[in-house]
Amino acid sequence: MTDQRSQAEIVRQSLKRRYRKERRFRAYGVLAIAIALGALLTLFTDIIGKGYTGFMKTTITMDVQLDGEMMYLDDPTDERQIKMADFVEPLIQALIKEIPGATEEQRNQVRELINPYASVALRDALKANPEWLGTTQTMTFLSHTDVDVYVKHAGDAAYSIKLNDQQKAWVDELQERGVIETSFNDVFFSGGDSRDPSKAGILGAIVGSLLTMFVTLILSFPIGVAAAIYLEEFAPQNKFTDFIEVNINNLAAVPSIIFGLLGLAVFINLFGMPRSVPVVGGLVLTLMTLPTIIISSRAAIKSVPPSIREAAEGIGASKMQVVLHHVLPLAMPGMLTGSIIGMAQALGETAPLLLIGMVAFIVDVPDGFFDSATVLPVQVFLWAGSPELAFIERASAAIMVLLTFLISMNALAIWMRKRLERRW
Repeated sequence: MTDQRSQAEIVRQSLKRRYRKERRFRAYGVLAIAIALGALLTLFTDIIGKGYTGFMKTTITMDVQLDGEMMYLDDPTDERQIKMADFVEPLIQALIKEIPGATEEQRNQVRELINPYASVALRDALKANPEWLGTTQTMTFLSHTDVDVYVKHAGDAAYSIKLNDQQKAWVDELQERGVIETSFNDVFFSGGDSRDPSKAGILGAIVGSLLTMFVTLILSFPIGVAAAIYLEEFAPQNKFTDFIEVNINNLAAVPSIIFGLLGLAVFINLFGMPRSVPVVGGLVLTLMTLPTIIISSRAAIKSVPPSIREAAEGIGASKMQVVLHHVLPLAMPGMLTGSIIGMAQALGETAPLLLIGMVAFIVDVPDGFFDSATVLPVQVFLWAGSPELAFIERASAAIMVLLTFLISMNALAIWMRKRLERRW
């Protein structure tokens, strides 16, 4: 009896130790998840906290007197006169009238509140409406970047306010009167890059990303699927195919910058293709994405039960018919899911595109595959390294847009997998 009780006690102690280990293991797992979620929450809080103001713009609305003598302009339809005309003076005089107590001697301080591109906007408006000459029009312009920073970040120590005390008082007064207002920043989504943060937009980067991703998709998906079908269904099992499979798996782990070096050496230096164009960017990202698509496509083909192949062959179908009519349709949902994940990875890549020149300062929105362009990750890289602190919010806002695309693509992949998958 004593031996039985001692053995039972040993078993109970052993069970207690095992249960304690299991509880500790579960606690470690919960702690790891909590740390990951905390880091993710911190990252998103920082990005959103810095970037939400990038979706707002600061504007100045005032009555502008379009006096021909003041602008040295008689005929707004004459291109020569338009080039020689002074479109800054009407803006200065209009803002002086809006500021209580401002004098002609303070015109330089007043001018520093107006965006440098406001004169261009006034010129374009007058060219489009020549009948405005000699009239007074209520017009809205972007404020200077320093005013924009002051309005949005007056109490934020991370942003240096470059306005003097007099200018700050003027801006506060104009805000109270509704002359200076903040609104949704449509310029951010309708323009290309700019040296002036208030004019900088992401439309050029979005179009460049779409063109690059289109080239990547039309090349990587058919090539990757064809390679997966051959390796899984037709290739003989020998040392050569084993060598290919090992190298495909290794290529999936190669740093992306290596593909950039390959693209620089082959597509640009050897073939002489132009730098900083979506076609070259798409070719480089195709090389990077192919291993992911091939691996995921092979896994999807393997998931098709052998009974499907056997049944098709049993009724006289050829090998090609078995693959094209039965295996491929059933494996396509998994192939599409892997391809979308690979495309999402390519969309977020920066390093390979830097090496092929897509880091250039591009103002115009690209019109085709051979126009100079940049992409969203590279645009974020450029703005994050800019000495202008006002670009911080632009970079964070662009990151939010990029994350929206990436999350949407991954959500689409999950939805397609759930919607189209078949359980056997």
